[in-house]
Amino acid sequence: MSTATTQDTRPALKFITCGSVDDGKSTLIGRLLVDSKAVLQDHLAGVQRQGETDLALLTDGLSSEREQGITIDVAYRYFSTEDRKFIIGDAPGHEQYTRNMVTAASGADAAVVLVDATKLPWQDAELALLPQTRRHSLLLKLLRVPSVIFAVNKLDAVADSALAFRHIAAALERFAQDAGLSVTATVPVSALKGWNVVDAAAETDWCGYQGPTLLEILEHLPVTQADVDMPLSFPVQWVEKQSASSDTRQGRRIFWGRVATGQARPGQTLRILPSGQTAVIAQVLSHVRQAGDVSANHGAGIVLDREVDVSRGDWLYADDAANQIQGQRTLRATVAWLDDEALQPGRIYWALHGHRWVKAKVQRIVHRLDIHTLEEQDATQLESNAIGHIELALQEPLLTLPYTQSRTLGALVLVDTASHRTSGALMVL
Repeated sequence: MSTATTQDTRPALKFITCGSVDDGKSTLIGRLLVDSKAVLQDHLAGVQRQGETDLALLTDGLSSEREQGITIDVAYRYFSTEDRKFIIGDAPGHEQYTRNMVTAASGADAAVVLVDATKLPWQDAELALLPQTRRHSLLLKLLRVPSVIFAVNKLDAVADSALAFRHIAAALERFAQDAGLSVTATVPVSALKGWNVVDAAAETDWCGYQGPTLLEILEHLPVTQADVDMPLSFPVQWVEKQSASSDTRQGRRIFWGRVATGQARPGQTLRILPSGQTAVIAQVLSHVRQAGDVSANHGAGIVLDREVDVSRGDWLYADDAANQIQGQRTLRATVAWLDDEALQPGRIYWALHGHRWVKAKVQRIVHRLDIHTLEEQDATQLESNAIGHIELALQEPLLTLPYTQSRTLGALVLVDTASHRTSGALMVL
């Protein structure tokens, strides 16, 4: 098989860069784009500062980002090599923008966590990692990002790069073991110099490392597999009324959305929730309105064999699955709290599951997770960017699965009822 054919048939890898402030995330992405020949010369000329190329400006697109020299929102870039295509997101390192990082990580196949060697006491064999490195790594675990790579950056700026990498890599290994975090690789890089990012370092044994470059690791990572083997679940996003002149649909409505799990195909018996009515799929349309089966993670239009009351926010489940998954009015969940106003028991929020909105009351805070010691602590509230476990009481039952079984059915968002701010990201336990 030719290289071009391989690239066209392999799915793109979606990955993000994250870590603490000024660890070099934007510079790393700029290096990947430049050294993989994904940047046009006129674009490259537009990011010159005092005669030198500022790689970070290739991703920091907002004017406020350029003025402050920090990343505020997630910037997505696309590039490809001979082996595969990539979708890359530059997540903010500042603690107040953790919500942006959570959004980017929730749909990522992989994450590159940058660690700035110059910010750590690298001479110390028992050094401690920065809080934001720990927080982002824990969020990646909670969000079930399949592949995590630690990239130790700025090793060109320390006196003994080999010693620094050895001590920092050991600290990362200890943290990952304590946190139960599965790490794909730990690699030394210099984003500024371009060492070990796309091309190998000039010294073959730089930092005592003889493994693959960061790009080589990324080229061989697997993408997240869709939940095709699970029973069908389908959140209705939009209802379209067809004219009665359509021979195949006979004027029936088309329910559009993205298949969450399983596969939609004609003949399946569905349960509509929350009404509990049943119907049979008469026809399935792809996103380009071609008839045929549609699998998880793809857009689809579903036509039922009879007219039933279905509207935006309803869920269509395979009838046998709806019997197996019981609707829950109380939930225990891990929460990444994103609101500036602290989470407190007794507060009521909107809970968004798929496209369905349900009132939710915070019954109690079970505990807060200390990102420094990884211990579970008693808490009466959760401040912004805290991680903890809570119990919710729902106004109406929702059919959910644990997040460890399904990233779609096990994920909810809490929204402030007054300000409509996104307040928390929930992962069902």
